[in-house]
Amino acid sequence: MMQERTTLPVRKATRDKLKTFGGKGESYDVILRRLMEIAEESAFYERQLWILKESRFHPLHEV
Repeated sequence: MMQERTTLPVRKATRDKLKTFGGKGESYDVILRRLMEIAEESAFYERQLWILKESRFHPLHEV
């Protein structure tokens, strides 16, 4: 079954830069999915770092 497709209008410079993130034969869909996964992981780690820096932790023996 063929997946539905769409067109995303981007500048040629953006398309050319996107190509640099891919390997030989990789589709833009694969490249974009990988970049989105990396962005999600990065946001998760940034949030965890913020929690560690900003939250107060109590040792277990104090709880």
